[in-house]
Amino acid sequence: MSSGSRPAGTGRLVTGVAWAVLLLGLWLWGRDATQGPGSSSAPTTGDIAAVGRPLGTALPPPRAPLAPVAPRRVEIPSLGITAPVVARGLDVTGAIDPPPYETPHTVGWFGAGTPPGAAGPALLVGHVDTDTRPAVFYGLSAARPGAEVRVTRTDGSVAVFTVDDVQVYPREDFDAREVYGARVPHRAELRLITCGGTFDRRAGTYSANVVVSAYLTGTEPGRSRP
Repeated sequence: MSSGSRPAGTGRLVTGVAWAVLLLGLWLWGRDATQGPGSSSAPTTGDIAAVGRPLGTALPPPRAPLAPVAPRRVEIPSLGITAPVVARGLDVTGAIDPPPYETPHTVGWFGAGTPPGAAGPALLVGHVDTDTRPAVFYGLSAARPGAEVRVTRTDGSVAVFTVDDVQVYPREDFDAREVYGARVPHRAELRLITCGGTFDRRAGTYSANVVVSAYLTGTEPGRSRP
């Protein structure tokens, strides 16, 4: 998203400054790949939201990756999140282009990357809020390991993921390889990303990114599109 002027009435959405963090990660991630190996919770600080993976949390085994198919909808039942997913690319500044101002309750998928369910990390990004109301990923920082994320794909199949890690990355300490790189080689993984930390009104952006990591643990066969 451009860091320039915004259309009137669009509210407090993620600016180019925040999404530039995504650009840095995508550049490093792509370089490494080509050169070889319900609740309503406000954005929180890293001390609260960076729960990681608590000891003793039993998680299911991973499932073999699926054939690459584009996503259509994402659901996080424990957070009450259900949203359409649209493919997004990079904007004129080279940053990942989030969903338009007019659709803050739509999730963007980095379409040039991995489709959810296929081998590798798939990236889903969404706004956290506007000037007047929460946006699609407002409650994302409340996700906890063991929570289920369901991604309906364009062939009607559902890729079921299990959250295994929740972190907040300050922009100044952002580790692109950790966020965008595969945690386990050849595993189907998912990253759900939004803004977090504190909001700087002068800069028009947040101080950090909330990153929820999940991996494929199940699937449901394709069915007729509603």
